[in-house]
Amino acid sequence: MPPSPTDVLVLLAHPRLAHSRVNAALHRAALPLAGAGRLVLRDLYALYPDYDIDVAAERAALARARLVVWQFPLQWYGLPPLLKLWLDEVFGFAWAYGPGGTALRGKDLWLAVSTGSGASAYHPAGHHRHFIDAFWPPFEQTAALAGMRFLPPLVMHAAHRATADEIAAHAAVFAARLQQWPAWPELADLEADTGCQVPADERPGDAG
Repeated sequence: MPPSPTDVLVLLAHPRLAHSRVNAALHRAALPLAGAGRLVLRDLYALYPDYDIDVAAERAALARARLVVWQFPLQWYGLPPLLKLWLDEVFGFAWAYGPGGTALRGKDLWLAVSTGSGASAYHPAGHHRHFIDAFWPPFEQTAALAGMRFLPPLVMHAAHRATADEIAAHAAVFAARLQQWPAWPELADLEADTGCQVPADERPGDAG
């Protein structure tokens, strides 16, 4: 099935977007596409400054999407706090995973990530001690649990040291990829994920 104009959902999660260079540039690059109806753009920190997430609204936005983009600065090798809360509340048992949890099955998940450290820091000889790919398994498994296909992330290293030209080029790539999806050549080699079977009695309990 060919993509419809609004099959793309971009979830931006930057705690201090006004002080951002890279994520603000990506946001500006995506705005014309949103204005043209190519995608839906949701700035989570603008929507939920009180962290009171409208789960029904977020699930409705996800239901309409085929490509879900998480755009965020990598913080302590993971998600910013609001995006983590969003994930905890929105990707619920029996909705996103577990028995009957098929709402996201067949969709794509793509990360657009910025880092403070340079690429050389994400190396066995660098102070992060691992290549950047070593930090993707929790995200990849999150996608797998929900039956989503995890796409190769887009990364901008050394965000605070990047030149204006480097940021502009990176933002152009981001916009082009959003515009061109799903016609990415590398997707032909990626198989869809059918999800992980989660027993009904493994539902997280309040006392866990």
